[in-house]
Amino acid sequence: MLEHPRFVQVFPRVYRSHETHLTTLELIEAARLALPPDAQLSHLTRLLPGGLDFGPLLPLRFTLPRDHHLTFDRIFVHRTVAMPPHRDGSIDVEGAFVMAAAELLPIEVVMVGDWLLHRGHLRLDRLQRLLDDQPWRVAAPLVRRMLPWMDAAAASLQESRLRCLVVASGLPRPAVNVDLHDAAGRFLARGDLVYVAWRLLLEFEGRQHALDVRQFQHDVHRYGRLREEAWAYLQVTSEMLAHPRTTVLEVHRALVRAGYDGPAPHFGRTWHALLAAPLVGAPGSSGAFPTF
Repeated sequence: MLEHPRFVQVFPRVYRSHETHLTTLELIEAARLALPPDAQLSHLTRLLPGGLDFGPLLPLRFTLPRDHHLTFDRIFVHRTVAMPPHRDGSIDVEGAFVMAAAELLPIEVVMVGDWLLHRGHLRLDRLQRLLDDQPWRVAAPLVRRMLPWMDAAAASLQESRLRCLVVASGLPRPAVNVDLHDAAGRFLARGDLVYVAWRLLLEFEGRQHALDVRQFQHDVHRYGRLREEAWAYLQVTSEMLAHPRTTVLEVHRALVRAGYDGPAPHFGRTWHALLAAPLVGAPGSSGAFPTF
């Protein structure tokens, strides 16, 4: 019956009807059916049910606490000598985050960490306990070093990327998601990244700001109110962030126009360490990150 064209094999022993299109969560559940019952959802795949859309969907990642000889198309099964805390078929978010960090750039570790913290998915006390209990994990030292860079106030991945680039260049660290008010105390706007001393906002503009008519109209009035109150702003897009140095130089120019007379950005050891290759395949790291 399963050889009939109306059925499609998803994974070994798992089929769907030809008309059925699986969601991401349904694909994860299908993968569970093909794996041993003690396989635990892990790495970035574990963070998908919480809403994180970061990195490639496939292969789906699971982890077993023992040797295995499983090879599946579109599923990667990791082995670990000791499992992090887990329940209901999934490694806890803290453990999944540390596991995923081994395959992320250091700046991406901060971005994902910010995202999880902001939404209450990641608990710092549990993360610290895991790092203390299992310091041998490949990315444990990296995660520990990047903790001071994280900020639970950061609302989006790209806001976090922009903040990290600015700080890594040696420019002042901006405040995150600050409410601004006029002289009478009336609310003006919430700034993504704010230099209060220079009355300058760094605003990440996602595509919805251009494609959503209501959002676009809201932004027009919002920026008008900011100009009336002598707040300067720099709008940053994903296309700009694809050129990190150019973007940081634009931020510096905006700061100078606003009255900043501190050091210019420099792209030295900290900058290169933040954008270094993932740890997997390259053990060790430079340790060039400052603390805050």
